[in-house]
Amino acid sequence: MSIQSLFLVTLVVDDYDRAKAFYCDGLGFACLQDEPQPEGKRWVVVKPRGGDGAAFLLAQAADETQRAAIGNQTGGRVGFFLKTDDFARDHAAMLAAGVRFLEEPRHEVYGTVAVFADPYGNTFDLIQHTAA
Repeated sequence: MSIQSLFLVTLVVDDYDRAKAFYCDGLGFACLQDEPQPEGKRWVVVKPRGGDGAAFLLAQAADETQRAAIGNQTGGRVGFFLKTDDFARDHAAMLAAGVRFLEEPRHEVYGTVAVFADPYGNTFDLIQHTAA
């Protein structure tokens, strides 16, 4: 095999525009694509600025099974991890943008971290790793 990278992860959401606003306005992600698709669907791809790694495909739920997965795609575990080089700066900017943190920042052996949730309940770690 010659797999090179994981570049796109689907995140099931209730509304394209609501999700895009949170990820782009609240978290500062770049919108790489927002293109109409057949049957009223859209291809909406957002990604953290300035880094390698995967982007999110924001996929509006199309049926009850998909709607049931909104906010619980990882079974209640922290499912996504955002790395920063300046925790204090990004934490403050996210708070100012209305991002809901579930805890105060804490210092662990691996770095500074705090858990936050998107509007659906998916949880993320914002992490600044300790310098090696």
